[in-house]
Amino acid sequence: MKRILLAAGLWAVSTVAAQAQTITLNAPAADDDLTTLLRDASLSLSIQADEESEKAPQDYVAAARADYRRLLTALYAAGYYSPVISIAVNGVEASRIPPLDGPSVINTVTLDVQPGPLFTFGQADIGPVAPGTELPEGYAVGEDAKADVIRQAASTARTRWQELGYAKVRVADQQITALHSQNLLNADVRLDTGPQLTFGDLTIVGNEDVRTAAIRRIAGLPVGAVYSPETLTEAANRLRRTGAFDSVALTEAEEIGPNDTLPITATVAESLPRRIGFGLELSSVEGVRVSTFWIHRNAFGGAENFRVDAAVAGIGGTTGGTDYTLSTALKVPAIYGPKTDFTFTTSLSREDEPEFLADQFATQALVSRLITDDLEIEGGLGLLVAREETNFGDRDYVLATAPLAATYDRRNSETDATSGYYLAASATPFIALDGGESGARAFLDGRGYVSFGTDDRFTIAGRAQVGTVTGPDIDQAPQDFLYYSGGTSTVRGQGYQSLGVPLVVNGEDVLVGGKSFAGAQIEARVGVTDAISVVGFYDYGYVGATSTPLQDGADHSGVGLGVRYDTGIGPIRLDIGTPASGDDQFKSVEVYIGIGQAF
Repeated sequence: MKRILLAAGLWAVSTVAAQAQTITLNAPAADDDLTTLLRDASLSLSIQADEESEKAPQDYVAAARADYRRLLTALYAAGYYSPVISIAVNGVEASRIPPLDGPSVINTVTLDVQPGPLFTFGQADIGPVAPGTELPEGYAVGEDAKADVIRQAASTARTRWQELGYAKVRVADQQITALHSQNLLNADVRLDTGPQLTFGDLTIVGNEDVRTAAIRRIAGLPVGAVYSPETLTEAANRLRRTGAFDSVALTEAEEIGPNDTLPITATVAESLPRRIGFGLELSSVEGVRVSTFWIHRNAFGGAENFRVDAAVAGIGGTTGGTDYTLSTALKVPAIYGPKTDFTFTTSLSREDEPEFLADQFATQALVSRLITDDLEIEGGLGLLVAREETNFGDRDYVLATAPLAATYDRRNSETDATSGYYLAASATPFIALDGGESGARAFLDGRGYVSFGTDDRFTIAGRAQVGTVTGPDIDQAPQDFLYYSGGTSTVRGQGYQSLGVPLVVNGEDVLVGGKSFAGAQIEARVGVTDAISVVGFYDYGYVGATSTPLQDGADHSGVGLGVRYDTGIGPIRLDIGTPASGDDQFKSVEVYIGIGQAF
């Protein structure tokens, strides 16, 4: 028993010894911003806030000794060059406490800071400065002499020289003088630009299965062209976009090569070549949709991406029968220059909808070009072979298509965007080779996101869609080219494809797709925790009988609430919607479950 009591007593003493009773920052002459800066810089205050790990007395002593430099750096960054800093541990100046012979018990740690006067620039020079350089506005005579501004000015000047091809530009000399009697800081930074360089040889390391020649072709680094950090970044991004690599790093040689060249090394780590995935979506009306895919990221050794997709939809739904899709896509990167890719697709599908049954075979050969990191255009030729059973009768047709598309994506995330915007435009002219009529289908989809509040927990997301079909009449147009409204991708709360164009065919009232569509969706997303958010939404849709949107048609709307749970790869989505217009306004409920935001 005595041993137990003794052990317990020693544990209690060691626990008390490891805890600081009071850690205080005293900076009465500092304003709120400077006080916050000092608190953030202090290691002593940060370890006090860390309640998850145990601290020994020597941890507090080490933190206090480190705080001299940390607080001084923070003060210099804010423009205070005559500070007085005192850090006392149990009333003893921390700098006088031997590192290996500190107190066994920590009672108080007191940080006393007298920032002194705020200095201004008496001199703010830097040179040589490249044409087009925009130095920070704060780096000027009479402005607050913040050390960070000096660093920003040097960094800005160096970056501009690098953009012009001077990759090895460096700070050769700097004279920083504090005139304490005048509260002035004189700063003079001298740069050594070195020679203008051109891209040298590209060396590839780390690849095993992807051919070196293919990596060099995809990177498209212009050997012999004037060096540009933007060009280097674009080359790395092109390699990453293939999906064949887990990591890509393009590094510059330390030494300048012959004839003022700069050799580059591309270090890659290849991804596992094969990947399989599954998807599941549930709607109380549309039923269950199950999908799967298989990908080979390096099909023929040149980072070619071969993908097979299969999906079954409408399982247990009340919107016609079951739909089936089987498709393949082969993407060959850098088919004509580093920014141009080639994609060949095929698909077999059956759409069993209340208004039509369509069996289709489609194939397309597409060329896509990346104009910028955000803008991509695509065009090509295709063939569509179809058999349809509709209210107008049965028919077979063969169409030659010429799909065109452009996508401009400035979102911060594809699956859970909180800022930015997205625009996608597509047009598909089609020529009837056998049966049917010729025409064109066009569609525009725009989305925008704005966040605000603490940690951007409030997000307003908006979406607008407009589409049209020109050429054939409704009864001659491919039925899956026409537009309906209602369901998860248009108007939640309304029945799946419940809005179309009412017609009388053979004495019967039928609903068919329209030749135009206009829709809007808006969501208010509110983060409740780091993983859970709630959503309120309003959706609107209009289907027209003519090719001109918002004319000769009808509209409907829906409202609802939803919950999102962030899984790291995209939020799990649960939406519950109800009609906001029509005879069944607020009288029914639709449920939607999926992965990723609705838009």
